[in-house]
Amino acid sequence: MNADAATLFELRNLKVHFPVRRSLFQPARAVRAVDGVNLKVARGEVVGLVGESGCGKSTTARASLGLVRPTGGEVHFEGKRIDRLSAAQMRPLRRRMQMVFQDPLASLNPRRTVGQIVAEPMKIFGLHDGRRRKIEVLRLLDLVGLNPRHAERYPHEFSGGQRQRVGIARALAVQPDIIFCDEPVSALDVSIQAQVINLMMDLRDQFTLSYIFIAHDLSVVRHVSDRIGVMYLGRLVEIAPAEEVCTKPRHPYTQALLSAVPIPDPPKERSRERIVLEGEAQAPDREIPGCVFASRCPRADDRCHVEAPQLEGDTHQVACFKPIELK
Repeated sequence: MNADAATLFELRNLKVHFPVRRSLFQPARAVRAVDGVNLKVARGEVVGLVGESGCGKSTTARASLGLVRPTGGEVHFEGKRIDRLSAAQMRPLRRRMQMVFQDPLASLNPRRTVGQIVAEPMKIFGLHDGRRRKIEVLRLLDLVGLNPRHAERYPHEFSGGQRQRVGIARALAVQPDIIFCDEPVSALDVSIQAQVINLMMDLRDQFTLSYIFIAHDLSVVRHVSDRIGVMYLGRLVEIAPAEEVCTKPRHPYTQALLSAVPIPDPPKERSRERIVLEGEAQAPDREIPGCVFASRCPRADDRCHVEAPQLEGDTHQVACFKPIELK
């Protein structure tokens, strides 16, 4: 899908730095959780974000929704800049931008029933009257594969997969245009993961939803995404159609990530080459003048340590001075 056609959501050079002080005798530094991310999402498109823990995926999502204040850059929704809006100005947009959190139990109020949890967003935004709201709650529970008769139960009475379905129903309650999914299936069993993922894809087709899907598991992201962005130390190092990223990676870090994904074929798994990254990652509280991956990259040269590459390319963009050539 062409992200430039009917762009719904866009990040322009987004930065999120968290100030930290190691001791009273040292100057404060900033952890560069997100350090210049550019991203476009078209209406109805699913963009996956992958990368190791601490690379800035979740912070990117939270900053996009205003849950974390960006240090720099711009956030646009339907062409309108929203990162400078006040809480009151942002309120109407929150109905159209929702989030499904990683831990379904921690994100649900244990003192409220499932019916109350799903109804709360509708009440906040004044959707439907009392009776109609109850009917809508039952419809949403049925839509996500839960028994409507269980609306009076509490979150702890459900399994992990069922609780995640409640989170999805809550996000859908206000009829959003885009949902940020922060590791929505990482805490679930494999069989339940498949059910939740298939549900989300069905809902995408039914309501023309856009997703930003954050996950560690490349096989999951490959299955659900139209495009995949690979993050490393707060920066996007590669973004392309999902199948291209997974079969023809151009950035050395993406190639290393893919080599760590197990193949469900023992002979192939034993014979394939694994890429072991040497060196240590750069400290996130130090400004890195060159490529963020240079200290671990087997292809790095002197230029990589002093000059930062930018994302370049058409549909397959890569931030690398010596990208892997496509065969």
